[in-house]
Amino acid sequence: MTEARPGPAFSVHDIPFSTYGSWFGISPVLAEKTRADDLHLVSHQNGMHAVLRLVPLDPTARERIATRVTATPGLLSWTTPEGGAIGLAYASPDTVRLRGDGPGLRVTAAAQRLTPFTGSYFYRDPVDGAYVFTSYETGRRYRVTVLAGDVRGVTGDQALSTADRGLAICARPGETWEAAIEELDTARGPCTAGATFGEVVAAAEHSFAAFADAVAPWRSSRTPAAELAAYVLWSATVAPAGFVTRPAVLMSKHWMDKVWSWDHCFNALALAPGAPALAWDQFSLPFDHQDESGALPDSVTHSEVLRNFVKPPIHGWALGHLRRRLPEPPDRAGLAAIYARLRRWTNFWLTARRTPGTALPHYQHGNDSGWDNATTFDRERVVVTADLAAFLVLQLRELAALATELGHPDDARKWTRTARETQAAMLGELWTGERFLARGAGSGETWSGSSLLDLMPIVLGEHLPADIATALATRIEAHLTPHGLATEHPTSPHYRPDGYWRGPIWAPATILVEDGLRRGGHHRLADEISARFRALCESHGFAENFDALTGSGLRDRAYTWTAAGYLLLAEAHASRHATEGADAPPGGRPATGSSP
Repeated sequence: MTEARPGPAFSVHDIPFSTYGSWFGISPVLAEKTRADDLHLVSHQNGMHAVLRLVPLDPTARERIATRVTATPGLLSWTTPEGGAIGLAYASPDTVRLRGDGPGLRVTAAAQRLTPFTGSYFYRDPVDGAYVFTSYETGRRYRVTVLAGDVRGVTGDQALSTADRGLAICARPGETWEAAIEELDTARGPCTAGATFGEVVAAAEHSFAAFADAVAPWRSSRTPAAELAAYVLWSATVAPAGFVTRPAVLMSKHWMDKVWSWDHCFNALALAPGAPALAWDQFSLPFDHQDESGALPDSVTHSEVLRNFVKPPIHGWALGHLRRRLPEPPDRAGLAAIYARLRRWTNFWLTARRTPGTALPHYQHGNDSGWDNATTFDRERVVVTADLAAFLVLQLRELAALATELGHPDDARKWTRTARETQAAMLGELWTGERFLARGAGSGETWSGSSLLDLMPIVLGEHLPADIATALATRIEAHLTPHGLATEHPTSPHYRPDGYWRGPIWAPATILVEDGLRRGGHHRLADEISARFRALCESHGFAENFDALTGSGLRDRAYTWTAAGYLLLAEAHASRHATEGADAPPGGRPATGSSP
């Protein structure tokens, strides 16, 4: 059995406290740019909604008291200067247990106002004596059962309109109190203690330790952020519900609580060796919502599937790496199913996104590229770009490989021919001899800029002519700050420190560029990019993106594709270090140590 251990400490201001499979977390972050003084139970069913406020009180349960909040994967604690403490731990994905030694706790509805469409109705259930909050926003109930101790200060029982709704829990001097809070649908049997609070904490620690040991068995002092990266992925995983058809790693249990149709690829790759079933679910989930045109949705979450944009076709690139990283290859039926899905996704780009008589597909907006506001799209939005062509070439090549394995030689030849034609058109129409241009799909006008997006054809790696790969590598190196790859060149007049894709460092761009450079033989630059990004995460965490000049984390601070990117690069680094220690040939690269 995996040894129980506390795991890494983290700040709940950056990373929510949650557990594998749960749709809620405990956090002071209530929405983008909205933080509360108190921790809240925040649910992600029907969107991100703060449901309950958790307020530590003095032992008499009358006055708010100051506490210090600490968290490890299995236990969240409020502690007082006098040594009192309240602990919170997940007993299951939909239930947390609480235990107080000294301080009391007030549990109240996050919103005081109740309308026919918003807020939480509150009552005491006469069946079992529990206190229940019913949330209009989430469509769920939150049942508070006091397992030991006293209830005081009940307010707002059955109240309508505006009221303070909640209860306080405390214990007599020298005793402890315990409670459980459940997120449930309509009804279930009374909640009982069962395991002790200590046993609940130990079980949670075991669960996370087993996950970390599976996905990062290679971690060491050389990869100091690996365990916390594993926690970010583990704690952001939700059980199937609503439109989420499989166990899913959300991008975050802050406000970026969706699965976008390219983000999921990086999470799948990081999970593949140690959690292959979960990895395959991550790759497959957006394909469960593929529409009649073959397009994938822009994003999927509990209660919505968005289709007004798409995301770039990096899925062939990802699938090739995923198949090499899985401990056992998919069976023939699995390969046939993903081949059919990938074929339809590719045909979408070859039909719905190619202007008649042209060879190259186009984006309809920067959002389609994943680089929403990159300067490449400043002049026009409906644009033919080299990054899109490069991704499609790799996807066509992966389709050819799958067709060969499945015994479809005619299909394999067709995909190979289309890949060659697409790459030839990319080089013939968009390469100037020094750089790639973007072209208006309707206007035919061309332009160049200073976005890293224009250099993304490096992802073709070994398939690029050597002189073009070298020219791209030189330009990529110019984007390298002490912390990593700036998405807009820092000397550009359009550079913004917190400009989303107009300057900050992002994990997906880093992974794709590093991989393309390495496959193309530019190991020194790939090593440097990997080292700087790993150091960035080790110093500044797993933010959605980072200030390219200071390294500070920006936007959502608990982003899973950033954690996944760190794990991919750290694993490859650990593998290369092990090989070098075994006196491998200089510059040699083991297949298992490649990125990703």
